[in-house]
Amino acid sequence: MDYISHYNSPLGGITLASNGEALTGLWFDGQKFFGDTLQPQCREADLPVFQETHRWLNIYFSGRDPGFTPKLCLRGTPFRKAVWEILLTIPFGKTMTYGEIAARIAAENGLGKMSAQAVGGAVGHNPISLIIPCHRVLGAGGSLTGYAGGLDKKIRLLQMENIHI
Repeated sequence: MDYISHYNSPLGGITLASNGEALTGLWFDGQKFFGDTLQPQCREADLPVFQETHRWLNIYFSGRDPGFTPKLCLRGTPFRKAVWEILLTIPFGKTMTYGEIAARIAAENGLGKMSAQAVGGAVGHNPISLIIPCHRVLGAGGSLTGYAGGLDKKIRLLQMENIHI
């Protein structure tokens, strides 16, 4: 069974999901791929992981690096999980390109190269937005590209982190 909680952010409503122990989802309400890792049965609950995530979000939306990560449980293919793990290494206020992530995945797997488009698909299906910072991923040359929560939110998130594009 999955559990959900809600958070009202300056950018709109956010829905959190948990397996009871760890965070399994964090989506802006109505975003693309909303809830795609949620189990069919879920109910609202007040769990320690939700309290910790609310604290993380409060710090983040105050414009500061929270300095910690709530316990996460990633649901996805091994490839997507590998991409999301790389996203977790992008520091607050910094960015990375799809190409840089693709090169890192290729190197870690002994491949000559990896498709930046395949990486883009994994980034777009990130089920734990903000905490797994997919908004910090840019296109080639630092170009602004899509975001499942909406490009307007991506711009505001980058501005909050003092990232100028």
